[in-house]
Amino acid sequence: MNQYFSIINYRTFYTVIISILVPYICYSYKIIYNIDLTLISIAIIFPLVFAIRGAFKRREKAMEHLSKMKSGLVGIHYTFHGNAKMTAEEKTKAIGLTNAIADRLVEHLEGTTKDRSQLDDAFTQLIEYMDENTDKVSNSVKAKVYGFLQKVHEGVENSIAIHIHRTPISLKAYCKIFIYIFPLIYTPTIINKIGLDNPAWLTYFVVLLSEFILISLYNIQDDMEYPFDHQGLDDIKLDAFQFKK
Repeated sequence: MNQYFSIINYRTFYTVIISILVPYICYSYKIIYNIDLTLISIAIIFPLVFAIRGAFKRREKAMEHLSKMKSGLVGIHYTFHGNAKMTAEEKTKAIGLTNAIADRLVEHLEGTTKDRSQLDDAFTQLIEYMDENTDKVSNSVKAKVYGFLQKVHEGVENSIAIHIHRTPISLKAYCKIFIYIFPLIYTPTIINKIGLDNPAWLTYFVVLLSEFILISLYNIQDDMEYPFDHQGLDDIKLDAFQFKK
C-alpha cells in the first residue's frame, strides 16, 4: 500500500491548496476566459518528461557502474583465493580489505559518510597490505589486482559523479514553478468550457486531478534522481553490490 502514497509529500499538499483556492477565487469574482492551453501544456509536460527520462538514464548508468565495480572486486577475490602462497587467515584479511571498498562506497552513496576519505582509505589499506606482504603477494598477483582495481576505480568514480551531479537544477525549478501557477491559467478556461450553470465541483475535480498528475510526475522524477537514498520505490538496492559476511 505504501507504493501508492510514496509520491505524496508536502508539494502535493501545496498543490491541493492552490487547486482549491484558485477555483474559489475565480467563481467568486467570475474570472472567466478562453485560451488555447496547448502552449501551456508543452511548457510543462515537455521539460517534465525530459527530466524524468534524464533521471531514469542516470539510474541505469549508476547500476551499470556499480556492477562494473563489483565485478572488479570479484576478480580480486578470485586472485587472492587462488594464491597458494597465502594462508587461509591471510586470504580472509585480504578479501576483507577488498570487501571494505564496497562497504565504504555504499556508506558514502547513502549519505552515512559525507566525504570520501574513508573510501579512499579502503583502497590505500588494500594496496599497503600487498606492499607489506611481498613474500606472499608476488608481482604477478599484484599486477592482476591492480588491473581489477582499475575497473573498480572506474565504477566507483562514475557512481560518485552521478551521486554529486544532478539533472539541471534550473529545469527542475522551471517545472515546479509552472506546476504551481498552472491552475491560475487553467482554471478560468475550464470554468468557461464547463459553464457557470454546471456544478462547480466539476471544475474543482478537473483542476485537482490535473495538478495531482503533474506534481506526482514531478515527485517521481525527484525520487528517481536520488537513486541511493532509499526514499523512492525505484531506488537502487545498494546491498546487492556488497559482499555478504
